[in-house]
Amino acid sequence: YTEMVTSGAVIHGDRERLLGFDEAEHPVALQLGGSDPDDLAQSAVIGAGFGYDEINLNVGCPSDRVQSGRFGACLMAEPELVADCLAAMRDAVEVPVTVKCRIGIDDQDDEEDLSRFVETVAARGCRTVIVHARKAWLEGLSPKENREIPPLDYQRVYRLKEQFPQLEIVINGGITALEAIGEHLERVDGVMLGRAAYQNPYLLSRAQARVFGGPEPQPREEYVRRLLPYLERQLDRGTALKHVTRHVLGLFQATPGARLWRRHLSENAHRPDAGIEVMLDALATREGVAEEGAIPPAPE
Repeated sequence: YTEMVTSGAVIHGDRERLLGFDEAEHPVALQLGGSDPDDLAQSAVIGAGFGYDEINLNVGCPSDRVQSGRFGACLMAEPELVADCLAAMRDAVEVPVTVKCRIGIDDQDDEEDLSRFVETVAARGCRTVIVHARKAWLEGLSPKENREIPPLDYQRVYRLKEQFPQLEIVINGGITALEAIGEHLERVDGVMLGRAAYQNPYLLSRAQARVFGGPEPQPREEYVRRLLPYLERQLDRGTALKHVTRHVLGLFQATPGARLWRRHLSENAHRPDAGIEVMLDALATREGVAEEGAIPPAPE
């Protein structure tokens, strides 16, 4: 999933910068923010034209900036409008259109209001609802606090699945362990990882093996090697190295040399002339290798 991009930015902004992605990233979903059905439909068409595999409407972000623009979590108070937006997007594109929400906002009733919201959007054809199992308090809490303070209520999401068995219900919020993923999948259709996957990307390789039956995880160094062709393509496009390396700072989390890896990338990737050698040197520094840039060649 992308960061949330507003419909106005998609329509009027630098689309290549905002929406462009590498083929290696598939499957990838474009997450939109907005409240005007026509604008969201136009944005969905643009996103589908860029090759996104899914268009997602964010009705869960609680930031002040989002509220002032009448999109994000505040829209949970207007389920009919959300349903109109989703219907317009579905009519405009062939790829799946989904919605991400909270279990409620402010003084909403977690049971009745969430059920009414989901029933309303489902009646207009939305088949997938991603639920952050935490209420958003738009008054009195900061966006950061809204990610941590309101208590998680996974049971409420389970009951939602029982109430709407025909829908695909995906649970999100505070999930960090593979064991927890398996437990959730016994009650709902999917699990979304956010901060856990970002802070510890290697978790995804373990999930690939345990959840999807894929190959066993490779050493972390192997994933660095696999990243290099992508990194070279991004540098050729004019992308600054720091915009790639900041997303892999946590790759070696909780392993020897992790701090050296993070420090080398943080101190050197921002340089205007920084190239692929910075990542090679970071790996060599972490491994304590005298000959910088030593990465085993790819197997034939």
